[in-house]
Amino acid sequence: MAIEILKGNLADFPALGELRITEGGYLVLEDGVIQGVHSRLPQCYAACPVIDYGSRIVMQSFADLHLHAPQYPMLGMGMDLPLLEWLQTYTFQTEARFADTDFARAVYRQLARELIENGTTRVCMFSSLHTDATLILMEELSRAGITGYVGKVNMDRRGVPGVLEETTEESIRETLRWLEGCEGIRGIAPILTPRFTPSCTDELMAFLGATAAERGLRVQSHLSENLQEMELVRSLHPDCPRYYQSYEKFGLWKDHTVMAHCVHSDREERDAMRRANVLSVHCADSNVALCSGIAPVRTMLDEGVWVALGSDMAGSTMLHMLDVVASTIRSSKVRRIHSQWQEPFLTVEEALYLGTTAGHRWFGAGNGFAVGDRLHAIVLEDSALPSVRPLSVRERVERCVYRRQEHCITAVWADGRQVL
Repeated sequence: MAIEILKGNLADFPALGELRITEGGYLVLEDGVIQGVHSRLPQCYAACPVIDYGSRIVMQSFADLHLHAPQYPMLGMGMDLPLLEWLQTYTFQTEARFADTDFARAVYRQLARELIENGTTRVCMFSSLHTDATLILMEELSRAGITGYVGKVNMDRRGVPGVLEETTEESIRETLRWLEGCEGIRGIAPILTPRFTPSCTDELMAFLGATAAERGLRVQSHLSENLQEMELVRSLHPDCPRYYQSYEKFGLWKDHTVMAHCVHSDREERDAMRRANVLSVHCADSNVALCSGIAPVRTMLDEGVWVALGSDMAGSTMLHMLDVVASTIRSSKVRRIHSQWQEPFLTVEEALYLGTTAGHRWFGAGNGFAVGDRLHAIVLEDSALPSVRPLSVRERVERCVYRRQEHCITAVWADGRQVL
């Protein structure tokens, strides 16, 4: 039994809109598992070693619930194109490069390192359709200390024939080979990943639904991101008046399914999310960059829909989740303006909750620094920022969100161990 104690200004987000601060507090770990948060160190731990972070902020790390690993090399490219044209012009061409396993290893090692340096310790991530590259991605994330889920993308139609597209038989065969290969990779589990409904035939979707049921696997995809995309889905599935039904009828709409974007989800679709406990991943920067729209996040939260945040690299130009949090707040303010000031915007505390606790809960964690959870945390150093007066910890947390480039993450804890 190993006891470790972290001392500093502790900040976590136990509920939507709540920032819990323990100034000069003590976070006690036993074998990486949180035993408690204390304003004074209990006497029973007096002889235990303490890692003293001084006045720095010890905060929950980030969970990125939607990003495309093979799009990392094209981050910040093609941002003037709408979604479907962007996919054909940039995305599919870039992802095709990951047939080269040496290229995949170099890119994914760099990506994993950058995620940790940015304080992202949990991910729900798309790979490409390449089995070997997907296994390499899972290995590199595990080596860096990141935990979470990775999916080999399935797409047997509407790709780029000869560049990036599978046959149905190949997609099924390679999915099974991938599932066999992921056994034993520490901390990274498989998640079934139909790219989105237009990319998958009915036969492939039926296979994925049956496999999800037989093996107890989770599912991730995209939903109601773009009006042109939604019209395409309706043409492919005329029996489905709502986009979500194109997943539901194949058994892919279920508890803990992850659906990214949901920009244009109407009340019926949102109710279906709530009933099935489907997670809606808000990708604010991507939704604006690709001119898809601004998701009704406040409405979703008020209706009881489970919402977390995703960077959606490379539909977004952002990988650092503090930038994603800031973008989330700004886009909610745009919705407030367009609602004639009727819809409240998201506060710093609310957006940080969505980027931390709401996402960590999808992995089975509790609320905030919860007793019994393995520690996922970052240490923020902001002493180089100028100030005319001493700031409260709450003010410092807010400033770290908006001046991310000018402060430093000096330590990262993932799954109960220090990885940076």
